[in-house]
Amino acid sequence: MKNAFNQNDTAEFIQRVEKLSSKSQPNWGKMDVAKMLAHCNVTYEKIYDDIHPKPNALKKLLLKKFVKNVVISENTYKKNGQTAPEFIIKNSRDFETEKKRLIEYIAKTQKLGESHFDGKESHSFGILKKQEWSNMLTKHLDHHLTQFAV
Repeated sequence: MKNAFNQNDTAEFIQRVEKLSSKSQPNWGKMDVAKMLAHCNVTYEKIYDDIHPKPNALKKLLLKKFVKNVVISENTYKKNGQTAPEFIIKNSRDFETEKKRLIEYIAKTQKLGESHFDGKESHSFGILKKQEWSNMLTKHLDHHLTQFAV
């Protein structure tokens, strides 16, 4: 599995994002390419931007018990899997804006490095180790970039 904190792996992800165009079509799923980029940005918004409400104690407990291991493991996501409501992008998005934002988030994460993330609390899953952060970020990116054949 790729590492969100490794410069070479990060460069590869950015190159893959750069290969996308506003005309890119998915191999599966309903999102257009701009919505997919916005969807990927939600993960980073939860890390860097205070725009998503934190789950209440009960929801956080349920997320930790039933969702966390799926998200942080090295097992790949299945095609057309269920998406949390806050990750569903309902309105249209600007492709170039979302692409630029995603590239900036990927680069920022790599630059901050694993020491910044090791033991950092996740928005939904509590304290995560650096490898868990990396798995969560890279697995999600890889899934959706593969969805769009890059």
